[in-house]
Amino acid sequence: MKIFFLLLSFLSGSIPFGILVARLFKAPDPRTVGSGNIGATNVARAAGAKAGLLTLLLDILKGMVPVLVARHLFPDSSFLIWCGLAAILGHCYSPFLRFNGGKGVATGAGVFLAINPKAFLLALMVFALTFGLSRIVSLSSILSALSMPLWMFALTGNAKNALITLLISAFIVYRHKENINRLLKGEEKQFKPGSLNNKSQNAP
Repeated sequence: MKIFFLLLSFLSGSIPFGILVARLFKAPDPRTVGSGNIGATNVARAAGAKAGLLTLLLDILKGMVPVLVARHLFPDSSFLIWCGLAAILGHCYSPFLRFNGGKGVATGAGVFLAINPKAFLLALMVFALTFGLSRIVSLSSILSALSMPLWMFALTGNAKNALITLLISAFIVYRHKENINRLLKGEEKQFKPGSLNNKSQNAP
């Protein structure tokens, strides 16, 4: 039963909402513009802020829903986090996109929000503060993801769940390895909605 639900979580995460939203707004396929990413940032760059916001909400939901359903079906709190990881993997390696995909930030946000809303809000504050200072989405996403295991442990004292959360955070950071290289070189660009800059590589 658990294996079946993990598969469902993976499939939930694999729905490429960024591409579907871009089509809805009659905008270019986000894979062909900007960073080539299907996440909300690049959709906003390709189709505007409204399309980006809709993509963000849908990507959050596809991470949140499997965790919320699992909470009602399984008593093991750690399994909720594994379901969340499955959804994130689905987003990053979607079978509908030949096992390509996004970087997992919005889907991860939905997972974290469903697992522990207080920890999520603290991580969101890290994102907002970093973005307010830098206007760089990738840096904000990385620092927010890295803070999440700390908030989980601080609020719950559950080391096992904090370690599993660290695994998710580490994976999200890994998906930003190209962004990290640009950050180190001082080449990562600030986010500007609706700007089709084919050299911009800032999408989560």
